[in-house]
Amino acid sequence: MSDHGSTDVTWGIELTPEHPPDRMAELAALAEREGFDVAFSSSHYFNRDPFVTLSRMAEATDDLRLGPGVVNPYEAHPVKLAAQTATIDEVSDGRAVFGVGAGDRSTLSNLGIEHERPLRRVLETFNVARDLWAGETVTHEGTFTARDASLNLEPESAIPVYVGAQGPHMLRMSAKHGDGVLINAAHPDDLEWAAGQLEQGLEDRPEEYGPFEALAFASVSVADEEADAREAARPPVAFIVGGAADPVLARHDIDREAAAAVSDALEGGNLTEAFDHVTPEMIDAFCIAGTTETVAERFAAALEHVDGIVVGSPLGPDLEGAVTRASEALAMATAE
Repeated sequence: MSDHGSTDVTWGIELTPEHPPDRMAELAALAEREGFDVAFSSSHYFNRDPFVTLSRMAEATDDLRLGPGVVNPYEAHPVKLAAQTATIDEVSDGRAVFGVGAGDRSTLSNLGIEHERPLRRVLETFNVARDLWAGETVTHEGTFTARDASLNLEPESAIPVYVGAQGPHMLRMSAKHGDGVLINAAHPDDLEWAAGQLEQGLEDRPEEYGPFEALAFASVSVADEEADAREAARPPVAFIVGGAADPVLARHDIDREAAAAVSDALEGGNLTEAFDHVTPEMIDAFCIAGTTETVAERFAAALEHVDGIVVGSPLGPDLEGAVTRASEALAMATAE
């Protein structure tokens, strides 16, 4: 899976399409040269389309696995997501992965979308997708409806499903049914707790499902100067805090009122205000931020609990430099 030295740790990267597709393609090519194995294009209605972006990333790369990270089955119908992901698989010659999760509650509320029965909806989404990719005609009545649905294209091999997860039920479900999990966490305490939830799910996993991969989908900000890296971490940390459950806030002693101030500003669409409300404690809990050396130490601590790391955006104030620094940090953290 990995071609960077002797380690079998998966190196992933999240590239956010807040930049034009051409730039995303260049960043994907850079990530491939720097030894990354898989790149996810994140999905938010206010950014460029992840699937359009992924098709450009596929053209610019040869071996990098590619997928949305993560799409949700509320903004788009699950059958549509299956078709879009199969298209990426086709244009990339079989390199697609399917990153799917329940979505960001605050952005879904901006679109008037109810976040109903997330666990069940995510599970039904990828089960239906797997049947469609296998060439089946699907009729499904559950959290969504599909009648006699089939795809006009069929992937040459199974597309791996990675479930975006943070809460206990979604983590356990991912381990029981998915091919991998993208744990929405950066701190060793959260990853250790998540690993315990995954263990429970793996106990119920059918043997025929094959291996399961746990990846930390960690917000990372790396720069020459610690202060610059931490400042660049504010936006993603705000979104993480906005969606964090009370037990997670409690685990890091984060003041609930401070978190509510971030959350309220986000839901009101006041992004600058939300970012200003982010405290140093929030950055410590929800982002791996600092110099290459600091980030390498944090990666090593995270890898005690997971099979690999997805270096999540923002990456840092200078994107190209951050891709290279993140690669250097992973190399330091995984040196034998």
